[in-house]
Amino acid sequence: MTASCAPTGYRSVFISDTHLGTRGCRADFLADFLARMNADHIYLVGDIIDGWRLKRGWYWDSHHDDVLNAILRHARNGAKITYVPGNHDEVVRRFLPLGLEMAGVTFQAEAQHVTAAGMRLLITHGDQFDSVVCYAKTLALLGDWAYAAALVLNRYFNMARSSLGYPYWSLSAYLKRQVKEAVKAIDRFETALAADARARGFDGVVCGHIHHPEMRMVDGVMYINDGDWVESCTALVEHWDGRLELIDWAALNKLSFIAPRKPAAVAGLMDAAAA
Repeated sequence: MTASCAPTGYRSVFISDTHLGTRGCRADFLADFLARMNADHIYLVGDIIDGWRLKRGWYWDSHHDDVLNAILRHARNGAKITYVPGNHDEVVRRFLPLGLEMAGVTFQAEAQHVTAAGMRLLITHGDQFDSVVCYAKTLALLGDWAYAAALVLNRYFNMARSSLGYPYWSLSAYLKRQVKEAVKAIDRFETALAADARARGFDGVVCGHIHHPEMRMVDGVMYINDGDWVESCTALVEHWDGRLELIDWAALNKLSFIAPRKPAAVAGLMDAAAA
């Protein structure tokens, strides 16, 4: 199924881990998604701009511009934009006590959202529940480097698969599923977030950080990870009746992770959406 050009309306949309500023970011896919939807409220749930990577080397192309322009255009068209920074864009956190607001975007350490069905959701990036990030940042940076290397290897591997007629296959996602310790870490992360949300009286929690899209009940709390825009290219959307859904934009639109990236006609589509 390929989405039509007519924008799809949602009550709220949650996006995280876009990692703008890295070659692995699928800014082209994200710009396409932002152009084809509108929402009353858009939550940016951390690691939107990858400050860690930009410190080591600058990477920014027209697709990255498309994403930022699309977000700002949504704000100008009346959408409420809430930015909850993560660990890769942690530099923003030092300004949060000032009540930072810029170009229609409000910055908060965490947020709360009540769905149309009355469900109270805690919105947090989630890195504070990752002991590696919290207590061993050097190790986390090493893990970030290894992840980037796996993405490069993954690209060449899939080019070879494509030449043989095989579909796209994510090496890094496979490794995360297969390594027992990684599986255990994901489970601990989900359990810790759900426990914190429950202790604070929330019905659910929306997070990012681990690049693992998921929506399930954990000990009586709805745990939702909206995924990322490096591999999974997923977003959480709330429909007007309060129903929550994880959307896999790449799968929904049969987008290729191997094909050359094409400029996204964001401006034209967004102008049409505003008309």
